Amino acid sequence: MKNMFYLLLLISCTSLAQEWKTDFDEAISIAQSKNQNIILVFSGSDWCAPCIKLDHDIFSTKAFQDYSKEHFVMLKVDFPRRKKNILSKAQTAHNNLLAETYNKKGYFPLVVVLDENGKVLKELGYKKTTPQGFIDLLNN
Repeated sequence: MKNMFYLLLLISCTSLAQEWKTDFDEAISIAQSKNQNIILVFSGSDWCAPCIKLDHDIFSTKAFQDYSKEHFVMLKVDFPRRKKNILSKAQTAHNNLLAETYNKKGYFPLVVVLDENGKVLKELGYKKTTPQGFIDLLNN
């Protein structure tokens, strides 16, 4: 019985997890097939305090995750600095190319709303707000 409880807990936790894509072409393909916008997030996941706060206060909440599953394709472009978090050379090169296109000034965090073809619709930084407030900012 105890094992069943832990199994159900594990399943419920993984179903809440944000489904982040890391490949731009895959995100575009999914966005086109579902007619959804892409939320492209430039993050320094292990060094950028506002990035960590944005992830914790907005992206990791149930309210945002529930909404985003139905309305957005989530694409994370991460630039970690700690050795244990370093990405593969291929992923780093991919992220650098996306930064050259969508984050030329190197802002962190930067949230870019793209249409299903990769056209920029909006850019946001960190905002101290609620998950619903952030959703409203993305949609306006």
